[in-house]
Amino acid sequence: MAEMKIFSGTKSQYVAEKIAKELGMELGKIKISHFADGEFEVCYEEPVRGAEIYLIQSTFSSSENLMELLLMIDAAKRASAQSVIAVIPYFGWARQDRKDKPRVSIAAKLVANILIAAGIDRLITMDLHADQIQGFFDVPVDHLYASTMFVPDIEKLNLDNLVIASPDVGGAKRANSYAKYFNAPLVLCHKQRLQANVVENMTIIGDVKDKNVILIDDMVDTAGTICKAASLMKENGARSVRAYISHAVMSNPASERVMASGLDELVISDSIPFDTAECPKVRILSLDKMFAHAIKHVNIKQSINDLFLFK
Repeated sequence: MAEMKIFSGTKSQYVAEKIAKELGMELGKIKISHFADGEFEVCYEEPVRGAEIYLIQSTFSSSENLMELLLMIDAAKRASAQSVIAVIPYFGWARQDRKDKPRVSIAAKLVANILIAAGIDRLITMDLHADQIQGFFDVPVDHLYASTMFVPDIEKLNLDNLVIASPDVGGAKRANSYAKYFNAPLVLCHKQRLQANVVENMTIIGDVKDKNVILIDDMVDTAGTICKAASLMKENGARSVRAYISHAVMSNPASERVMASGLDELVISDSIPFDTAECPKVRILSLDKMFAHAIKHVNIKQSINDLFLFK
């Protein structure tokens, strides 16, 4: 069996260290040198020949994180690594997954093509914005779900009159999986947008009066949708409203909106770094155990089916 080594990009080291610790390992040594014009160079400072390499890097925010990952992949292949597995907790550019109007790019497919061209042999990721993005890759994709972390946490709350809700119709399938698991009613929010990140109008479909509402979504960016949904539910008599979000992009003014909204709590994963001092309503659950389990079982060629409570 090939030796396993784990490396991290610059911005994902905080979570990579926790995953490595969970596996009883240390992160591999890698040096990323920056030039004055912003260009950078990746160099492994230990041998990787014949090894199974896991590269942990979320592609959030700046495209520099994606470029850094691509150079890490290329350097590993050129150093004769046996296989290169990209571990991308947050797969950025995923919102552009189809051609929904004339003359637009399909960024998710383009990024998949670039990763394949760079030389990845496998992808491990979590809660893609659209499940069909898995089909954009011609290598195996292990698509993990944040429900592995979220469900046990929701169960600990021991809420009565529980309702599961989706802040938009697009997330209905994901929310419905939680609703079935908890045997709880499903509530949907229908929103209308005039432009990206701006919700013009929202309507609640379902009853939230005297209910404890759990909003489920894959991503919170400027928090306009989730906050409007929470406030509207409180206006309609909801007892409490919590949101469980897989990826907290939290672009300005998200923190301010969350603090001013009807949300009692926003629970997120650490796929993207976030300082809770910016928003005391935020609570973070770590994905280290889930990803460590997946990496270990991929390395020893065993099933990861036990990670899936539901999809």
